[in-house]
Amino acid sequence: MTIIDILSQNAEKYAKETALVEINPHFDPEGRLTWRDYALMQPEPGQPFRREITWETFDQKANRFANLLLTRGCQKGEKVAVLLMNSIEWLPIYFGILRAGAIAVPLNYRYAADEIKYCLEKADCTVLVFGPEFIGRIEQICDQLPAVGHMFYVGEDCPTFADNYEDMIRYCSFEKPNFDITEDDNAAIYFSSGTTGFPKAILHSHRALMHAALCEQAHHGQTHEDVFLCIPPLYHTGAKMHWFGSFLVGGRAVLLKGTQPEWIIRAVSEENCSIVWLLVPWAQDLLDSIDRGEINIENYKLDQWRLMHIGAQPVPPSLIRRWLALFPHHKYDTNYGLSESIGPGCVHLGVDNIHKVGAIGKAGYGWEVLIADENGTPVTKGEVGELCVKGPGVMKCYYNDEKSTAEVMRGEWLLTGDMAMEDEDGFIFLVDRKKDVIITGGENLYPVQIENHIRRHDAVKDVAVIGLPHERLGEIAAAIIEVKPGYSLTQTEVDNFCASLPRYKRPRQIIFAEVPRNPTGKIEKPKLREIYCGESLVSQQIK
Repeated sequence: MTIIDILSQNAEKYAKETALVEINPHFDPEGRLTWRDYALMQPEPGQPFRREITWETFDQKANRFANLLLTRGCQKGEKVAVLLMNSIEWLPIYFGILRAGAIAVPLNYRYAADEIKYCLEKADCTVLVFGPEFIGRIEQICDQLPAVGHMFYVGEDCPTFADNYEDMIRYCSFEKPNFDITEDDNAAIYFSSGTTGFPKAILHSHRALMHAALCEQAHHGQTHEDVFLCIPPLYHTGAKMHWFGSFLVGGRAVLLKGTQPEWIIRAVSEENCSIVWLLVPWAQDLLDSIDRGEINIENYKLDQWRLMHIGAQPVPPSLIRRWLALFPHHKYDTNYGLSESIGPGCVHLGVDNIHKVGAIGKAGYGWEVLIADENGTPVTKGEVGELCVKGPGVMKCYYNDEKSTAEVMRGEWLLTGDMAMEDEDGFIFLVDRKKDVIITGGENLYPVQIENHIRRHDAVKDVAVIGLPHERLGEIAAAIIEVKPGYSLTQTEVDNFCASLPRYKRPRQIIFAEVPRNPTGKIEKPKLREIYCGESLVSQQIK
């Protein structure tokens, strides 16, 4: 069975039930209307505030797009790129690509024109589906993409160089194409986050997608009655693979187009959401808004909210302690994964292990883990080594990149690039990214440990620790600190707060500035190094 067979089952079993809901809060910024009341009103031109489709419609739209691709000569294994903001069209298009036997290639909506061109060429894409937000970027490169034979536009006012998606699919059959697709067939190419240069193209099979669904469902026990709130971008494995757990049982999903705290709370309340997956900055902002009195949770229907899980980056234990103090009835889980292991779940904390907050957990459903030294030899408990994972969700390869594939694959084992250690109970704690380790005076510093300490300060909204070059010590630790709105913080106060750390772990440079994160919540440390590794900083005297 493949993931596209699940869509057929849901369409047959839950045909008239709602599958997907899209919420665009920008159409009611003052929150004067309930979202369902708004849906009953005559929408203004443009995208309405709230849209929904049934499982039957979802299935039919996927079939129509699959048949459109086939009528355009799309062959099994061809690559179809998707460059869309989260929308109710996104997932039917994705499943239509799979139904046609093609390979889906989701693209980051933040890519500049040259990055889009790079990814289209890297993945050998022959078809591009894009939305109105990207017209300008595609115009810059459309004459430089000879291999892309078809472009489909999703939205109003279709540009002349593309075909209108809605106009095209309405003339296509809604019957499922008669196509033999197996678990071993290639299914999707996901691009890495690109925080270390141009992204790599990660090739996954249908087996990997199906295992992501089984793994997520095994971890969190989704039922048909659960409602999943999806906020992260669908081009990334994280959001989609968490949704797969609900998809497996025909549960409804709500696509929220925005991350403001009041929008999240309102979506949970008015859409009866029971499962929410958050990134660290969103959870932090939500707690801060409640603390400042901007949100009164007593005004919202939240009793049905049973699970908050979080991932995509190291999770500060202080954040979870704050969360559970406010929402003590919530089940909580930390999910670890990477695009090369089909997103989250290869390691997870588990909802019954709250006493181990701070750990990423143990091997997930169907996964094996290993912490090894640079020679591939397992380290003893308590020692730091590189986290390696093995399971059905490991990528096939970096597409068209044998050298990079060989650097991270050791047989069936995937080297994650994350440094970790295992405690006496078998729980794994992330220490840092292998490339982010700071070597100062011969000592290894792991920035995540320093960041977790600084985040405990009440005035700190976010923090990133990077290494700055130094003539005598090689590197010194610098903390870039983003202060919460309405708070003040001085270097002396930070120094005093860090006095409890061993001297060699204390940051030697304090910089008050914004901490940049990419759309999946990861700190963009290469960008910070580019900004701050200048002569004015590296020559400063050590305190």
